[in-house]
Amino acid sequence: MSSLQDQLRGLVYSTEHGETCPSCRRPLADCECAAQAESERLAALDGIVRIRRETSGRKGKGVTTVAGVPLAETELKALAKTLKKRCGTGGAVKDGIIEIQGDHRETLKTELETQGYRVKLAGG
Repeated sequence: MSSLQDQLRGLVYSTEHGETCPSCRRPLADCECAAQAESERLAALDGIVRIRRETSGRKGKGVTTVAGVPLAETELKALAKTLKKRCGTGGAVKDGIIEIQGDHRETLKTELETQGYRVKLAGG
């Protein structure tokens, strides 16, 4: 990360290149920060998919989260779509974690095991 002085003095916009990335100072078309972050996220995974039920920060509504799936972002969204169809509910993908509305831990576990993933039920 750059120092504060470098951040304050850096080029923010140029008519030649357009907007620049705040972290690598390259034009947004040439920036590879997102790809590097995605590869670091995939490298940090241990190969075990963890399914848990969460209610914190959701006003008491239960959500089943699926974390640790070793897929890229586009493939993760496709997997989330199939899991949501299987459970018959809505959901989202946020920061590499699939969120499915409601408590569907057992359904998701059997579905992911049939697709060849190692699954653990985490939490209560």
